[in-house]
Amino acid sequence: MTADDSFGRLDDDDFPAYTMGRAADMLGTTQSFLRAIGEARLITPLRSAGGHRRYSRYQLRIAARARELVDRGTPIEAACRIVILEDQLQEAQRINAEHRRSSRTANPPAAA
Repeated sequence: MTADDSFGRLDDDDFPAYTMGRAADMLGTTQSFLRAIGEARLITPLRSAGGHRRYSRYQLRIAARARELVDRGTPIEAACRIVILEDQLQEAQRINAEHRRSSRTANPPAAA
C-alpha cells in the first residue's frame, strides 16, 4: 500500500491508522489498558510490517466504551463482555431495520 492509498482510506472506520501510543493518548488511557482489552479479545489490532499494533477508529470507539465502564468500576473482563454484547445488539438492530425496509419495498401495503 502506498502513502497515497493510505491517505485515501483515512475516512474508513476500519483502517488501522493509529499507533498504540497515539490510541492511548486519544483515549486518555495507558498502553497496558489497550493490551488488556486485546487479551480479553474485545479488539484485535492489526499489526504493521514491523509488528506494531495499529488501531482503527472503530476499535477506538469500542475501547472508549470499555474504558468508560472500567472507570465506573466494572471489572475489565465484564466491561469487555458488555461492550461485545452492546455491539452485537446494535448490529442485530441494524440488520432488522434493513430487513423491514426491504420487506416493505418488496411487499408494499395494499391500497384500501
